[in-house]
Amino acid sequence: MSDYVPPDPPVVPHLMVHDGPGAIDWYGRAFGTEVLLRHDEADGRVGHAALAINGGGVLYLADEFPEVQDRVGARSPRALGSTSVGLSMAVDDVDAWVARAAAEGAVVIRAAADEPFGRIAKLTDPFGHVWSILGPRLKD
Repeated sequence: MSDYVPPDPPVVPHLMVHDGPGAIDWYGRAFGTEVLLRHDEADGRVGHAALAINGGGVLYLADEFPEVQDRVGARSPRALGSTSVGLSMAVDDVDAWVARAAAEGAVVIRAAADEPFGRIAKLTDPFGHVWSILGPRLKD
């Protein structure tokens, strides 16, 4: 019998960051995440964490490990100077979520605006990841 437990949902974003403990704290303050699982390495880096986010979502997170890049295969946005993946999060109140994240140090790169499909804003978190915050339009 295997000890393997597949992730639920079966596809989970796995963020590489330059400061795992700081990122876990920041995502908790800004996005209300809760730590489901956390494995720290002896040197203080986060080897793996699973965070519950926004009513049912899951986010994996780890510090980068450049010394084993050939096995890990990913670097943080800080190391790359950019990010190649955007994250989208559906919320009940775009403006409130963006205001909370901005108060915690996120940079708003697209102010909240009503679009035909709903309300959207974009921000970059302090770890270099770009988030689209999506919700219902204010005006109908």
